[in-house]
Amino acid sequence: MSFIDLRIKEYYFSPEDDMVEDFYVPLLRQSILYQRSVGFFSSSALIELSKGIAELVKNDGHVQIIASPRLSKEDVWAIEEGIQRKEQRLEAYDKFIEEKLLEQIWSPKNYEEEERLNFMVHLIAAGRLEIKIAVMMNCGKTGMYHEKLGLLYDKDDNVVAFSGSMNESTTALEHNAEGTDVFCSWMGGGDYRRVQKKREHFENMWKNQESGVKIYDFPEAAKEKLFQYRKSDEIDLEFENQFRKKESQRKEEKHPHIASHIKIRSYQKEAIRTWAENGYRGIFDMATGTGKTYTAIGAICHLYENLKKEKKPLAVIIVCPFQHLVEQWVEDLMVFGIEPVVGYGNPKYRGYEKKLRTKIFRLSLGTESFMAFITTMSSFRSRKVQEKLEKIQKDCLLVVDEAHNMGAKSYREMLTEKYTYRLALSATFERYEDEEGTEYLYQYFGEKSIEYTLERAIKEGMLTRYYYYPIPIYLSDEELEEYERLSGKIAKYMVSQKKGKEKRMLSETLKQLLIERSRISAGAIAKIEGLKKAIEPYKEDNHILVYCGATRVHEWGFEVENEENDIRQIDKVTQMLGLEMGMKVAQFTSRENAQTRNILRQEFSLGEDLQALVAIKCLDEGVNIPAVKTAFLLASTTNPKEYVQRRGRVLRLAKGKDFAYIYDFVTLPRDLEMVKCMLPQEYRYDKALVRSELNRVEEFRRLSENSFETLKMVLDIRDAYNLYETEDEEKDGYEI
Repeated sequence: MSFIDLRIKEYYFSPEDDMVEDFYVPLLRQSILYQRSVGFFSSSALIELSKGIAELVKNDGHVQIIASPRLSKEDVWAIEEGIQRKEQRLEAYDKFIEEKLLEQIWSPKNYEEEERLNFMVHLIAAGRLEIKIAVMMNCGKTGMYHEKLGLLYDKDDNVVAFSGSMNESTTALEHNAEGTDVFCSWMGGGDYRRVQKKREHFENMWKNQESGVKIYDFPEAAKEKLFQYRKSDEIDLEFENQFRKKESQRKEEKHPHIASHIKIRSYQKEAIRTWAENGYRGIFDMATGTGKTYTAIGAICHLYENLKKEKKPLAVIIVCPFQHLVEQWVEDLMVFGIEPVVGYGNPKYRGYEKKLRTKIFRLSLGTESFMAFITTMSSFRSRKVQEKLEKIQKDCLLVVDEAHNMGAKSYREMLTEKYTYRLALSATFERYEDEEGTEYLYQYFGEKSIEYTLERAIKEGMLTRYYYYPIPIYLSDEELEEYERLSGKIAKYMVSQKKGKEKRMLSETLKQLLIERSRISAGAIAKIEGLKKAIEPYKEDNHILVYCGATRVHEWGFEVENEENDIRQIDKVTQMLGLEMGMKVAQFTSRENAQTRNILRQEFSLGEDLQALVAIKCLDEGVNIPAVKTAFLLASTTNPKEYVQRRGRVLRLAKGKDFAYIYDFVTLPRDLEMVKCMLPQEYRYDKALVRSELNRVEEFRRLSENSFETLKMVLDIRDAYNLYETEDEEKDGYEI
């Protein structure tokens, strides 16, 4: 039997096509040579490549892989600088590539990965699997080789060539919308020419004869590190059968269910029970890190099972505020046997509208009893999504993660009566300074099925206990002058508020003034030097998070309005920690793509090559980095939702993490000794800032292990500013 006897399609589209079972395994079963370029090299890529390879090895087959080391922009700059200097460049460059490859060899995550990596390492040792490393080298410029090409040969020299967007990864093979073009040499014509061209190209690459590309033999040091994962002395060619059988069983069990290995805690069960008793409507108000997502998916399974008894189908629509939350949800849903249609503005999910339409049609026909669709808030409100969801005639459950966002007026119209069942999730359900929006959410979703507070979570060991160290810093003379100038203008606008159109115009102006003033305190220059002093004892430590504000640090030698002369606080902090203090740091912001963030999270968790993450708002909602042990909060916010979530990021449980440590930079307008010598009228504009800062300090302090130690600082500030007024006195007009 040869390739000619197989049914091979011209184009495969995952996940509509099962790339492993429909493409790889049948072809590898008839192959004697497999040539593949896989983009980035890593041990996880080897693990994914193992699928189906045993069939080729049984034919005494051989595998050749060309991959690229994963290089950051900083790596590329370092390489190019070395090339330009020409100082021992070849030896140094080879060593650099070797180090980057070693960084991408990680321990297997589970038993299956152990077995698969063991198998591939055996093939390397036996000479059946060869790996070469490619780096683009063109006119003194360095780049990453990221070609995606595959060639399969059978015993009759028939060749199948394939190329497309797909990498060897679980995400690409199973979850992403990935396209793969296939060409067969025996088909003649254009197919034959394409195969020959790709075959010639790979051979030239393998022989290091392709211009603009430098090919390296796989370093011995990398082989030695891989060989550490060899578990036995013999190659087991039947190892894959057990995993393929389990995978087949998993695919057959696509309905929502709580598997035996999943532990649903007592408080989660109680939340689900209460939600069901209230007509499957309610709110899960649970502290960050206490399992909101698992509780919600458990609720989905519970509802599905009850409707199944009545032979009623169920459609579940899950809405998340951000793309990274969608991706985390997808991973968790898979654990419960739920494979959702994923749809939002990302090229890898192109074509999701067709898949959603098909699912809805099958649900209406009764050929399927369950469907799930997950999307972002922005995509959820789009016309094309709403039109498709309107076609669902069966019972619908709407699940909204971080549901406080849905209380904004622009999103409320999406909360229609179409959804019989409703579930809202949030660690901070009440909307900040928006009673109307909060009340609307309560009316739509119903009562809280659970209110699992951060205090309770700490007491019950679901979150890490912590020490809290508030660090007071003061505005510079220039910052204080600007702060008081803006405060004076704010006071005038507040007094002159009028009705009607003029009031709306003034309110917009007032809002802008308040934002400008808040930037003064958020970007106070003293925070930089304060951070340097506070972080000094930790500069050899790891698992550090520095939270910056989305603001700039003013260079006060220039006009305030000229922001071109200012530097973003996060960049100033990154430069100080990395260049001045020699720490290994990286930024974690919205500018980094999802792939980069995943790499950063992994490196940060290992704690070897990355000590600290410097972040802005990107970590506020839903990003899980449990390894964070020490946090420095430069970001000053008056919104309890934000600072409660930021504290929750730090308190997640992690191995070897007995306590967390939080350093909070508290912005005060001026030194307290100066305040004591002033009249209340002179510091009347200080009070709003001081009170908002103390609100955060009190919230963080009350649950900390060293609560009493920080009490003196709070009392000193209150005494200096006489912040013990009655409620009526607080409305005297001074607090602007």
